[in-house]
Amino acid sequence: MRPITQELIDRLLAQAAASPRRRVPYNFHEYHETVQRMINAIVPGSYVTPHKHENPDKVELIAALTGRAAMLWYTDTGDIQELFLLDPAGPVRGVDIPPRTYHNFVALTPCAVLEIIQGPYHPDTHKQFAPWAPREGTPEADAYLAALERYIRDTLPAG
Repeated sequence: MRPITQELIDRLLAQAAASPRRRVPYNFHEYHETVQRMINAIVPGSYVTPHKHENPDKVELIAALTGRAAMLWYTDTGDIQELFLLDPAGPVRGVDIPPRTYHNFVALTPCAVLEIIQGPYHPDTHKQFAPWAPREGTPEADAYLAALERYIRDTLPAG
């Protein structure tokens, strides 16, 4: 058994803060396993490209362990369909994401989320990036993330 401890989360958040991507994964699984399990430590300023899991279809569960993140659910054309505030002490602590659903999340504070998704992992088929969103690492990504952060600030209640 491998416990998820506060010490592990703190170490991952420190690594995320020092990472150019502003996030770091911690895998509990091997890529060939049928259930992929990981902690994703992410700090504000990290851009996760909107994506979906299809061909093969995969369900995914994301649950907040610490901190706060905004989970965004998009239509196929890129409009934001729904916004969930993930908070381990809040009313929404996680989301179950069906296949073929465009989504991403934005760290509002340093946060760690538990992600569980069907495997096995194959980099060519694991996720399909949204054609309407810039890819991580492109010049357009920073502006897109800033627009998402404005939308989140304007949509979520203060506090």
